[in-house]
Amino acid sequence: MAVPSPRFGFVSFAETWNGRLAMLGFVIGLGTELLTGQGILAQIGLS
Repeated sequence: MAVPSPRFGFVSFAETWNGRLAMLGFVIGLGTELLTGQGILAQIGLS
């Protein structure tokens, strides 16, 4: 009987998705900076 691999913790599956979501967040943040002309901190009122 095969043992299923875990999907949580420092496993390849979780790290792959973490990297993909980080890249997506970076692109969205860069896009909003280009569209608004303000940095991310200014957009949320921290600068």
